[in-house]
Amino acid sequence: MSDVSAPTDSLGTMSRHEIVPPYLLARIAVNDTYPHAARAARATLDAPDEVGAARSQLRLSVEGGALIAEAAPAPSRTIWDARHRERLPGEIVRREDDPPTADPAVTEAFDGLGATFAFFAQAYGRDAIDGVGGPLWATVHYGIDYDNAFWDGTRMVFGDGDGEVFHRFTGSLSVIAHELSHGVIEHAGGLIYRDQSGALNESIADVFGALTEQHARDETSDDATWLIGPELFTDEVEGHALRSLAAPGTAYDDDVLGRDPQPGHMDDYVHTDEDHGGVHINSGIPNRAFHIVASTLGGRAWERAGLIWYRTLVAGLSPTTDFASFAAATLRTARAEYGEGSQEADAVRTGWDEVGVHADGRR
Repeated sequence: MSDVSAPTDSLGTMSRHEIVPPYLLARIAVNDTYPHAARAARATLDAPDEVGAARSQLRLSVEGGALIAEAAPAPSRTIWDARHRERLPGEIVRREDDPPTADPAVTEAFDGLGATFAFFAQAYGRDAIDGVGGPLWATVHYGIDYDNAFWDGTRMVFGDGDGEVFHRFTGSLSVIAHELSHGVIEHAGGLIYRDQSGALNESIADVFGALTEQHARDETSDDATWLIGPELFTDEVEGHALRSLAAPGTAYDDDVLGRDPQPGHMDDYVHTDEDHGGVHINSGIPNRAFHIVASTLGGRAWERAGLIWYRTLVAGLSPTTDFASFAAATLRTARAEYGEGSQEADAVRTGWDEVGVHADGRR
């Protein structure tokens, strides 16, 4: 059992969000090619659903002979080690001001939390995941060969992977930022984790996961890979990453994993009861819309396209917002930020039109 209970949203849906979708783990679980990975995937699927004070950094400067003190947001990170048990939170192994440890998973988690904090603070002026300087918590070495990473409403939790299909999950900044972005979404009011609102939840987390990586590397839209989790697959897998925002449906095509099932247009929307109504699958549609907007505008994607998505999110969305409603909201944001006939507003309208969702209400 966990030491903390998993919170629920307003419809009672668990707010735990995992980076590897269940349909992918299910494919691995029944394969004969990677027996160790199959056992690990089955154990991951069977795992139980387990589920601080603000901090600032003082900056001193001298102006006209006077000492000026300015408090800037700074992260407050704590990393726990589950010691390969499926019990949270584990044992504390590093706090914010502690020196680095020899454990690469601890270092990767600590640095990934910091990079995500820096992205939201520097790009959007947001102080931590909750917006008010709350702590950033993570647990590493969860379970034995655990093939996933997840946000449980309180902390990040990382498995080490099975070594045949997946590497350790702390090794991917886009994954870390994706999962922490679920926390941002929850604190902004939340999106019910089912059907189109759930797919939007996954898509927005993908968007900020990709943007965090681009921000850390100071990449332009043209330079970026637009992949989520490119570090996760071993060399045995025929695939680039878990998902591609630029080209949904092309992230992997493997004899064991199958082919990436994400659609990039509403004509191919997948109606299913699995995976909470296809939240990891249909997120490809708004993902591609964002990529089109970002590519059309060019430059650093977090500065205009990302700002529009962020401002739309924090302005307040209905928990059951669907694709069309979100598209219309992003268009309103773009017009408010940049003007009715602006390049930004035109890019948003075009991006959604290209995936079969009409932001201006057309059918």
